[in-house]
Amino acid sequence: MVISKTNAEHYLWGGDCDGWHLVKAQDLSVIQQRMPSGRGEQCHYHETVRQCFFVISGEMTVELNNTVFVLKPGESLEVAPGQLHQIRNEANPDTEYLVISQPMTRNDRHDFADKSGAKR
Repeated sequence: MVISKTNAEHYLWGGDCDGWHLVKAQDLSVIQQRMPSGRGEQCHYHETVRQCFFVISGEMTVELNNTVFVLKPGESLEVAPGQLHQIRNEANPDTEYLVISQPMTRNDRHDFADKSGAKR
């Protein structure tokens, strides 16, 4: 079956960010997401999941183990298990990207808290 944003399972996250499940299986997840300017996610890591972020349009800032990368359309970044990471849209306009995860991230996300216990 051909799948796209028009017929994929849709969800909202972070209030105004969109996600569309293009592949939703236990061993592989492919999600197309849209993140408005000025938005981002919590810094976190996965114990077993390996991910790849691929930018379709816009620009994505990725902080990976305290190193900042700025991805443009057609560029990607791999995140290995155990690596602290956070994605943000610090540019204008919205950014659209793919999040490819193996296996699915369900129950494998750990938000990062600094030594004081405060989440970053």
